Amino acid sequence: MVKTVKDNSLVIKKILLLILDTVSINAATFLALFFRYELSFTKIDVQYLTYAQQYLWADTIFTLIVFTIFGLYRGLWKYASIKELFNIIIACAISYGFKFLVTSLLRIAQPRSTIFFGWMLLVMMVFVTRFSYRFLRYIIHENIRGKGTKRVMVIGAGDAGNMIIREIKSSGNLKSRVVCVIDDDKNVHGLYIQGIKIVGGRDQIINSAKKFKIDEIIIAIPSASSQERKKILDICKETKCILRTIPGMYQIINNEVKLSDLRDVQIEDLLGRDAIDINVQEILDYVSGKVILVTGAGGSIGSELCRQIASHNPSMLVMLDIYENSIYDIQLEIAKKYPKIKINVLIASIRDEKRIKCIMTKYKPEIIFHAAAHKHVPLMEASPNEAVKNNVFGTLTLVKAADESGVEKFIMISTDKAVRPTNIMGATKRICEMIIQAYDKKSKTDFVAVRFGNVLGSNGSVIPIFKKQIQEGGPVTVTHKDITRYFMTIPEAVSLVLQAGYYAKGGEIFILDMGEPVKIYDLARNMIKLSGRTPDVDIKIEVTGLRPGEKLYEELLMDEEGIEKTQNDLIYIGHPIKFDEKIFFENLKQLKKMTEDEVACIKLLIAKMVPTYIPDGEDIEKIDNNEVNEYVMRLFAQDNQVK
Repeated sequence: MVKTVKDNSLVIKKILLLILDTVSINAATFLALFFRYELSFTKIDVQYLTYAQQYLWADTIFTLIVFTIFGLYRGLWKYASIKELFNIIIACAISYGFKFLVTSLLRIAQPRSTIFFGWMLLVMMVFVTRFSYRFLRYIIHENIRGKGTKRVMVIGAGDAGNMIIREIKSSGNLKSRVVCVIDDDKNVHGLYIQGIKIVGGRDQIINSAKKFKIDEIIIAIPSASSQERKKILDICKETKCILRTIPGMYQIINNEVKLSDLRDVQIEDLLGRDAIDINVQEILDYVSGKVILVTGAGGSIGSELCRQIASHNPSMLVMLDIYENSIYDIQLEIAKKYPKIKINVLIASIRDEKRIKCIMTKYKPEIIFHAAAHKHVPLMEASPNEAVKNNVFGTLTLVKAADESGVEKFIMISTDKAVRPTNIMGATKRICEMIIQAYDKKSKTDFVAVRFGNVLGSNGSVIPIFKKQIQEGGPVTVTHKDITRYFMTIPEAVSLVLQAGYYAKGGEIFILDMGEPVKIYDLARNMIKLSGRTPDVDIKIEVTGLRPGEKLYEELLMDEEGIEKTQNDLIYIGHPIKFDEKIFFENLKQLKKMTEDEVACIKLLIAKMVPTYIPDGEDIEKIDNNEVNEYVMRLFAQDNQVK
């Protein structure tokens, strides 16, 4: 229905233009004679009027055909520019050039000056009919403004800024008005861009926002580096204005900057990280044409792995997860975007040995990306046995099956929390890294782990929690004022994981460069400011105290591991720490029995297996002494026997 109304409106506009052009063609012919004879119709020679009337129908038809050829009935005249004016001039020139040629060949008497006058008049009248609509829209837009009109500041007086200003001015549906422009180029200060004054550089952003009562700031500098953009945003976020930006440079290259390209400024923009550089060809070399299995495929990391792997043309993508809802969504997305990729979606637990072996036999994966894990720190502190069952023995099940099936590469997603862990989740991931290193020594499969910190916007991460708290009016809760974390976007982390897989030769722990750590308290303040509100005034920030297993800062590397560079400056290799594998696997057996028996003192054994892990003192006090004696004495006996 809406489309039909729009189509009818366009037809009516074209018919109206045809009528106006017909009137203009006729008027130009007679007005040319009027100007030739000193603005007096009585002085015009009768034969000239007779000839004009006699051939006017042919002149009109020919001119309308020329106008059609030059697209004067196809353009959206509310966006008309110099190109459309040029087409009008040329079309009118062809019309009158043809008229001059015909009158000369047929020896039709006509003053030659009327050709020039007629051409000039026709150009003027056609121009007026096309551009008067824009002029009227501009007058209405500039002078008839409702109370809801947003006052806009544009930062950047280059091509992008010019395009944004032009579209805001020409759009009748937007209740926005650009009132000032900011640019760091001192040579343009005081000049005007489309009638809008360039008031100064970034040092004038806050003052100008107050002076001009700005509601919204648009950052239109796609060529700026991430660090430069961050510096500008750090100033802008103090203004309480809505902040919007254009994504990148490619729109300028294609001359395609539109208001629809604008997006709200995200917290990622304030991190000041430059775009991750990866070697796409290297990833293609080892992923293309292979059968790839991704565990935890419905999670934040797993789903992004599936997206990026699908874009590199595998022969088959096997997606495995225990939760059907999340994996169903990513299945639909990939099937729509990559219809030629063969996809198999499997609901299974990595703890189910028979099911995993069956999957390996049936699908014969060549590369496995293992992203399935319990990762929520406080929840795992309350249910340590479940963390061990899923993270440790789920990984062990997959590793054994991969070894037996002759998988080429096995890449496990680890975490910075595995470094000197203070929580059960980090400790279990460290045990997983040890399993990877131990099996790599005796297997043809290249087993590796990739260790990185927090990813922005992942399920259960701090960013979505803060957003929800801000939407609800606060308070925003932070566990400690000095707590810091490393951050990276999900696509960045996954692209580096894929490239690390290319470098894998077996046994490595790859460590991703996460940039500088970010204070969570500062992150909360910045997110509140981005929402246009003031921290601790409009929205309170509450410090709640560290949660069980949480530490103030995370590390990506243990001192004993050392570090080695790869071809990518953002990917490093930590040297494996040696450990007694015989004792380790004996302890794994004991650990499995303890999880099956739901023994409360399981953290003591994990502390024995991961020497850098120190369980929380309160947890130790809650453990029954009889259980401690029974299990610890048995472990010491095993140690003495081995030695």
